[in-house]
Amino acid sequence: MSKKKPFVLRIDQEMLEKIEKWASDEFRSTNGQLEWIIREALKKSGRLKQDEVKPESSE
Repeated sequence: MSKKKPFVLRIDQEMLEKIEKWASDEFRSTNGQLEWIIREALKKSGRLKQDEVKPESSE
């Protein structure tokens, strides 16, 4: 399991509400949803190697 590093994220209130709703719709935490969004963007851009791709998990 990889070590997670906490950091502060400043985000527009409207955007956060949409992410929270999306997370709820998919039975994830808001943090889990943000991690999923970032992981998907990294995969799509080719910046995440195939061996770094973890199976998706619900948080």
